[in-house]
Amino acid sequence: MSATDKEAPAASHVAGLSTTEDVERIEAPVTWKAYLICAFASFGGIFFGYDSGYINGVLASQIFKDMVEYPGAKEVTESHTSLIVSILSCGTFFGALIAGDVADFIGRKWTVIIGCFIYLIGVVIQMITGVGDAFGAIVAGRLIAGIGVGFESAIVILYMSEICPRKVRGALVAGYQFCITIGIMLASCVIYATEKRTDTGSYRIPIAIQFAWAIILGGGLMFLPDSPRYFVKRGNVAAATSALARLRGQPADSEYIQVELAEIVANEEFERQLIPSTTWFGSWANCFSGSVFKANSNLRKTILGTSLQMMQQWTGVNFIFYYSTPFLQSTGAISNNFLISMIFTIVNVCSTPLSFWTVERFGRRTILFWGALGMLICQFLCAIIGVTVGFNKTYSAPTVDNPDRTLASNISAVNAQIAFIAIFIFFFASTWGPGAWIVIGEIFPLPIRSRGVALSTASNWLWNTIIAVITPYMTGKTRGNMKSSVFFVWGALCTAAWVYTYFLVPETKGLSLEQVDKMMDETTPRTSAKWKPHSTFAGAHHETYKSAEATV
Repeated sequence: MSATDKEAPAASHVAGLSTTEDVERIEAPVTWKAYLICAFASFGGIFFGYDSGYINGVLASQIFKDMVEYPGAKEVTESHTSLIVSILSCGTFFGALIAGDVADFIGRKWTVIIGCFIYLIGVVIQMITGVGDAFGAIVAGRLIAGIGVGFESAIVILYMSEICPRKVRGALVAGYQFCITIGIMLASCVIYATEKRTDTGSYRIPIAIQFAWAIILGGGLMFLPDSPRYFVKRGNVAAATSALARLRGQPADSEYIQVELAEIVANEEFERQLIPSTTWFGSWANCFSGSVFKANSNLRKTILGTSLQMMQQWTGVNFIFYYSTPFLQSTGAISNNFLISMIFTIVNVCSTPLSFWTVERFGRRTILFWGALGMLICQFLCAIIGVTVGFNKTYSAPTVDNPDRTLASNISAVNAQIAFIAIFIFFFASTWGPGAWIVIGEIFPLPIRSRGVALSTASNWLWNTIIAVITPYMTGKTRGNMKSSVFFVWGALCTAAWVYTYFLVPETKGLSLEQVDKMMDETTPRTSAKWKPHSTFAGAHHETYKSAEATV
């Protein structure tokens, strides 16, 4: 008898649905259909990655520099670079916050589709850069596109967390980060293919390719079901049953579908007793209710989600991808800018799939802890080598074409820094890259989940914006000129992430979203890995109902 043919043990009924008290039998066996549906949603990561990757190549385009600055400009000014790079993140910050409300009103799927449409509008505006005020067009276009990316980045994580089977949820949500890395690599390839062009195609082609990502994701989602947990929250159990049956590849009257849906319904009823429906303002205020000293309070979960995304940005990964290559190239140690950029990108892409296995084998908390330790070691070693014998030690070697040319005194030391940057990327891509996204989709109860994930995603983009704005001033030759000392900053922040993980991040591996809520109520982050589910919400609901009947 196959796994899908086994009968789930029925016990009683919640809202007319079959229930079970067996904590291991609250979901249907995973099928390839379930895998493929859940995996498709992760395609949204392409938006994030491509947008992060293509802009550096556009900024390097001579015709773009002529359009934005003046004919013959050697570079886009630091202030313009800072605004062009960071404005997308500013848009995503507000887009993520808005999306939290929209997702509760029209559903997870349609919110992402609307985000794709907004994104397309932003791309069209970026395409007209060069007509009229070029600087204004690229800034306005990236701001609007950023709102669309904010919709997508917040709600795709929410959607995937709610539809993925618990035993593979971490691996499938990690696919979102994998798609981010694929997006960065595609951007690098497109930039390389267009950098020799002398017409506006050198920057318009990389921008125009974004159309494909929005059409594929938005069009594909049209044919997928919405989250059954969204329908339960809206009180539409029939629609929830239909959606869950499609997601699990089971008939609607299957015992498995009935049991899993009963668990979702019972948990939603329990959470509603703790977090009652209220006004729009009150629903946002619910995210900040409770005590910071209580592990299962909404406030504590909101702080956990937002700070986890903040820590992900604090690792310095965006400095590595936005600025490290030209930063190192200025020493003369790098002759091929694209080659080093592609090495970093390939390490990023190839390392991420490792998390598909480690996140389910060792857990979220474990990979975040050891990942932070590996990153801080790499950052400090890179900093120490740089300030002693590497990047900071250069000599003047002017040429006719470049009178300000400098070369590294010790090429081998700079190469060692490059190696440690690549190792840092390995640790990030296999741990904190996917891990932070996985955890924020799992820790919030259903009544505040969309807003909690939205706030957490907005935190990511807020810190992404801050880092994108300040980094040119930290490392610019006419500004902070920190050189390799900047790696001490990232090393210290990775140390903070390491300590933070040990004390505050719980283990959510192998638990349903409803069980995660119970785990956080009954244990602490440091002991959470040992917690095992001992009852179901539906079973407890039934016992309470029987006790009430007996009393009557």
